[in-house]
Amino acid sequence: MTSRTAPTASATATTRPLRLLLGTDSLACLASGALLTAGSPWLPGLLGLPAALLVPAGVFLLVFGSWLGLLAAGRGLTRAAVRTVVAVNAVWVAATAALGLGVLVDPNGFGTVFLLVQAAAVAVLAALEAAALSRTALA
Repeated sequence: MTSRTAPTASATATTRPLRLLLGTDSLACLASGALLTAGSPWLPGLLGLPAALLVPAGVFLLVFGSWLGLLAAGRGLTRAAVRTVVAVNAVWVAATAALGLGVLVDPNGFGTVFLLVQAAAVAVLAALEAAALSRTALA
């Protein structure tokens, strides 16, 4: 049987920038997920986006944000996990930008800005996470 040991202080210090970024990503996902799910009665009219898109996206963000929170706490923090985060964020950016540009849905002006700003913010965060991963020694 293998025992799981706590990370050493130096290992924790070297992963700190990455864990801070993952924590930021987690909080952003949880806040956005809560907004999309709780706001489903009035967001479709405000953004010109269907609730059938907003609610599942919100639920996904709540689940993904929770997982990011675990990674930020150091639980399951591996190179493969962070690569997965960056890849999921990249897919989110592409899909959100496409929706903002009118692919599959026709958001109003506010909805377009909402989607494109979100895509840009997630792209920056994903790039920062990828850069931090490259400077971090993880298994």
